[in-house]
Amino acid sequence: MQKSLVVGIGGTTNGGKSTLSQSLQQRIPNSCIIAQDTFFKDDSMVPVDSNGFKQYDTLDAINMDLMMRDVELWRTDPGVYLTSRGTGPPPETPDQEKVYVLIVEGFLIFNHRPLNELMDMRYFLEIPFEVCRERRCSRVYNPPDPPGYFDGHVWPMYLKNKQEMEDTVSGIVVLDGLKLKEDLLASVCEAITHEMQSLVG
Repeated sequence: MQKSLVVGIGGTTNGGKSTLSQSLQQRIPNSCIIAQDTFFKDDSMVPVDSNGFKQYDTLDAINMDLMMRDVELWRTDPGVYLTSRGTGPPPETPDQEKVYVLIVEGFLIFNHRPLNELMDMRYFLEIPFEVCRERRCSRVYNPPDPPGYFDGHVWPMYLKNKQEMEDTVSGIVVLDGLKLKEDLLASVCEAITHEMQSLVG
């Protein structure tokens, strides 16, 4: 049976989730990323709140069924999943010592119980309000953020979702998103490598 590990990288918007996940994937053999951001529903399907803000920071804005289907495809046969995406060795040459690692990245991955329950390791990146706002405002989104969107919707929803996560999920390692990227990568990579070695040892 193939040995596998599911690692969740969550956190606030612009907290460094994608950067950390991509760096981990480059460092860890037989790993791949499934990113929550790639499963957003079409803009026309995202509801609007009483302030006129699009409700992008909720699970309803994401096609979680489609995301879960992708995760299940990986879980069924990680080797085939990697090969179908052009990475990893052909599935007909199994290696008993191999550990496949799935990095699940996204801002609401721990708030979706069926997905959270599949995770072996959980990391959550935090950055302060002012830093988050500055980073968010320096990025270009499609559709673009309307005036007041960060203060009026994004940050309040982040706090709400984070509280819900803390009330229902245990075993999350909180990371300081202001730390050097190299240091964050080194500590998380070391922990994952240790876990991988325990699976084959």
